[in-house]
Amino acid sequence: MLSQSRPRLAWFSPVPPARSGIAGRSAELVVELRAAFDIDVFVDEPVARATTDPRVRSAHEFVWRHQQQPYDLNVYQIGNSSHHDYAWPYAHRYPGLVVLHDTHLHHARAAALLRTRRADEYRAEFAWNHPHHDPDLAELAVNGFDSRLYYEWPMVRALAATARLVAVHGEGAARELREMLDRAETAEAITSIRLGEGELVTSEEERRSRGSVCARCHIPIDAIVFAVIGGLIPEKRISQILAAMPGLIAHVPPAHLLLAGAPVEHYDVRAEIAAHGLADRVTVTGYLETDADVTAHLAACDVSLNLRWPTTRETSGPWLRALAAARPTVISDLVHLAHVPALDPRTWKPDGLPVCVSIDVLDEDHSLRLAMRRLGTDAALRARLGCAARAWWEREHSPAVMIDDYKRVIAAAIARPAPAVPASLPRHLRDAADERLRRLIAPFGVAAALAREGVLR
Repeated sequence: MLSQSRPRLAWFSPVPPARSGIAGRSAELVVELRAAFDIDVFVDEPVARATTDPRVRSAHEFVWRHQQQPYDLNVYQIGNSSHHDYAWPYAHRYPGLVVLHDTHLHHARAAALLRTRRADEYRAEFAWNHPHHDPDLAELAVNGFDSRLYYEWPMVRALAATARLVAVHGEGAARELREMLDRAETAEAITSIRLGEGELVTSEEERRSRGSVCARCHIPIDAIVFAVIGGLIPEKRISQILAAMPGLIAHVPPAHLLLAGAPVEHYDVRAEIAAHGLADRVTVTGYLETDADVTAHLAACDVSLNLRWPTTRETSGPWLRALAAARPTVISDLVHLAHVPALDPRTWKPDGLPVCVSIDVLDEDHSLRLAMRRLGTDAALRARLGCAARAWWEREHSPAVMIDDYKRVIAAAIARPAPAVPASLPRHLRDAADERLRRLIAPFGVAAALAREGVLR
């Protein structure tokens, strides 16, 4: 039942100061959507303590607030990171709109369960999410052998089965998710939305960014700067990019690589830079604190490298910002990006009006070298790709189109009834914790009163 006034939304998402791209986009989105919806934001306890925004509250407050005045819809922003762990129990217990920023969530879900010594619950979820696989495969993660095997088993079926509506970024990701779930009733509840991120950059802003970033990073102002923006993880194919640099420098002497992001513990990027003898050709900036910093570093580069493999089917925020800044970009040819018009560096034949260069992961080393060499020497091609990239961004990935898509899917989710919870769903995902609560409050003699109020079932 809709509220008489604007629909009331309970918004579950990390927000700043959480260091997450999703957190930043979510906070911006809430500001825009409050013109049409009454939104309360529910976060995990550490973030709640760190914010002064009165409309950002601890998720622990949700149940009693919902009991007092029910929300018309819960919106869950879910990504493959620990920032979203707190939201999972609410998503199963209070069905709503689930926005999947990644369609593979195994890394985060396994870590959340196994870190808290809930191996049996992990086994149960693995088996339910992947009924066509041997359940003993779960023992790999239980015994610490996770690595890239997580990419093989997405762990999203339970979230989809208990959601009113699931939204993913792009029709390619939606189509793959429908096929992956292989359940007609769940497939009907999957839709696509466009992710909007970035801002247009003027020629004057570009000039200022180039000067300030090059001065701060000790990069020659006339260098041809290739950039990787964001966390410096192996999946961004940094090893492959570093391996391509010596050959590139032979053909493009002023080439320089800017790694603008925070290194991670499990990948020693500085050691690899040294091993290739590239200390004077590669700059590592560390974490970029603000979106303005990200945009400035993108505006300062000549080519943005946005490779990803393996992938959780995420749409890269830095890639979208590079498009908005009219940068030529190099991406991996992935299923959820198949709709993007691109050039193949093996032939340089366009697929439609190209907005980027796309690398076949089966020919990655060869294609990457071809792409970097051509883009490093062909200023006219860089300019054409940058111009097409900006036009594509304005049509497909500006914040305005994202807001329109959110309004559409929120209305659809409100109108859609909550699904029946599958009886076969693991018990801990169906349990509202009433049994545990009864045990805790038994000494106080208030169980009957809480049951009358509907707090206990």
